[in-house]
Amino acid sequence: MTEPATLHPEADFLETWTQSCSSVLAQILGSECACTTLAESPAGFPQTTESDLWILCTCSGGVRGEMSFRIPAAATVRLAQTFMSEAAAQADVTSEHREAALELLRQIAGLVTTALKPRWGEVQLRLDPAAAPPSWKPAWTAWIRAGADQAGTPVIEVQLSAALVAGLRQEHAGSTQAAPPPLPVEPDAGDHKLDLLLDVELGVTLRLGSQQLLLREVLDLNPGSVVSLDRNLQDPVEMLLDGRLLARGELVVMDGNYGLRVTEIAPVASDR
Repeated sequence: MTEPATLHPEADFLETWTQSCSSVLAQILGSECACTTLAESPAGFPQTTESDLWILCTCSGGVRGEMSFRIPAAATVRLAQTFMSEAAAQADVTSEHREAALELLRQIAGLVTTALKPRWGEVQLRLDPAAAPPSWKPAWTAWIRAGADQAGTPVIEVQLSAALVAGLRQEHAGSTQAAPPPLPVEPDAGDHKLDLLLDVELGVTLRLGSQQLLLREVLDLNPGSVVSLDRNLQDPVEMLLDGRLLARGELVVMDGNYGLRVTEIAPVASDR
């Protein structure tokens, strides 16, 4: 038995992209274009290569997180030719094709923001080309077939970050589960004492990684030296409070400054 789509808000979210893709392509072609969401990679879908077009989408507002689009070279050419109303023909992917495919996705994103508003409110989607796959590990992957199921139809791989999936699922849980009535709480003198400490500033540290160096390696350090850390790009960044692990998350850039989007709160350890 197939589970209702509402049990998977990330699937609903991607289906909005698929329907918007159908609408934009139909306007360009002047005829109906049925796009399809695929839960599994279609047969013959190419492996990752250097010629792939990577587009990163940053979601903010009612939905927060990142998603990426991987478009193989042949699919990039087909989408670009459709967008520019050119006759379909075998051709090598060019910078013009990449720019046209990016603009096509941006137009699709414009419809997506409107379609998401009734459920998720105001959502901003920023699409930028990327030279490589995203540094974060995808938490959910699906594919969009941009047209009928036949040879040569462009297929786009879509990946959602853990932060985006968590945000979508949190929204779903909040909208489908009624909050239990609050239990009466007896005044506690300890709560009042805690209130006196809530404005105390605590210094937190972000740890990207660590490394052990020999004394001679330390003495040999000079401007331009590179010290490798014990973490991969895909590993989460740790937030420390007084040397103790507080949370983990993804490194982001906000108004020119580094920041941390928290994806996991560390369990509280007792010293008693």
